[in-house]
Amino acid sequence: MLAYERLLRYAQFPTASEPDNPNCPSSEAQLVFARALVEEMHDLGIDDARVDEHGYVYGTIPANIPNWQGTTIGFIAHMDVVRDVPFENVQARVVKNYDGGNIVLNEEKGIVLSPQEFPQLREYVGHDLVVTDGTTLLGADNKAGIAEILTMAEILLQNPEIKHGDIKIAFTPDEEIGRGADKFDVEGFGAQFAYTVDGGAFGEVEYETFNAASAKVRIKGKNIHPGTARGKMKNANLIAMEFAALLPSDERPEKTSGYEGFYHLTDMKGTVEEAQLSYILRDHDWDKLQQKKETVLRAAAEINGRYGSGTVEVEIKDSYRNMAEQIRPHWHLIENAYEAVREVGGEPQSKPVRGGTDGARLSFMGLPCPNLGTGSHNHHSTLEYASVQAMDQCTAVLVKLAQKYAYFTP
Repeated sequence: MLAYERLLRYAQFPTASEPDNPNCPSSEAQLVFARALVEEMHDLGIDDARVDEHGYVYGTIPANIPNWQGTTIGFIAHMDVVRDVPFENVQARVVKNYDGGNIVLNEEKGIVLSPQEFPQLREYVGHDLVVTDGTTLLGADNKAGIAEILTMAEILLQNPEIKHGDIKIAFTPDEEIGRGADKFDVEGFGAQFAYTVDGGAFGEVEYETFNAASAKVRIKGKNIHPGTARGKMKNANLIAMEFAALLPSDERPEKTSGYEGFYHLTDMKGTVEEAQLSYILRDHDWDKLQQKKETVLRAAAEINGRYGSGTVEVEIKDSYRNMAEQIRPHWHLIENAYEAVREVGGEPQSKPVRGGTDGARLSFMGLPCPNLGTGSHNHHSTLEYASVQAMDQCTAVLVKLAQKYAYFTP
């Protein structure tokens, strides 16, 4: 089975994670998908495939080299998709031999995937593209990665002439809500190094992520009948707007790129009596992230100065660190990935990830873990798509890496 065929099947599982559910996995659908993956892995011949009590899937492709003593490499992808885009009843299809023009995803609703809006589409002229009907996401983030890992597994298991050492596989829940590495069993996984397969274009080899934190801002107001409110009411909704205005307006995601960090307001809710703002704070530079935290705290102090102590309370939590500092001492991970991409006809590209992966946290848990492309684009969007041919190339990269680490000693 080809990788894209697996993606079409996996897209039918509505695996959105649920940030308000503290359980792991946070949604039952992820567990259903996990069990289906374990069944598929058993059918492929991965005898130790299993799902643990937290919904993590693990398995091993055993070495096929007598008395093998090389480096154990792993490949990791996540099972969940985002919830803030429609994710159920995905109608995925393949557009054959893309001609470079507009792709009408949904004629009735007038939804079009256009190279004018997304110029990268022009690089896929002649490719077959997996798309949706424009009303839901596709789920290529990260089911394309799962599809490529299991297609690699099938290739290795059915072609014993391809020599490799032990290959470890893992699929994680709840990555999209920042919990993908929370209960990952690094020691039990058994790999010395790994790659997440959770990127965009074929050829991506990513080893720099943001440093990340979250900020919860709680605002206490005072409600009273508006007819007698003069000098008494403190409207928490309006105070929240004042707070937001104190943060730099030119340091938002929609106004930044490259190595520029940002403050991103992800959620807001409130009444006159109480309001809450949720932010994610990001920067590739650790010191600059600390400055962003301080800016948030200064904004809170300013509001408390205006309306009284305790009006604003802020809770800041660190999420993950820039994994570059953990990858650079193991540069073979990048060199081998570059070689693998070139060997299957691509040109490797590394750029700072404006986000995070499970690998960012796993790298600090003792499992150095850069990220590879999946041949898919427009993640977290109803205009998401993947290239059949690029997915094949990404799969071929994984096979090459399996071969390289068979005889590699760091």
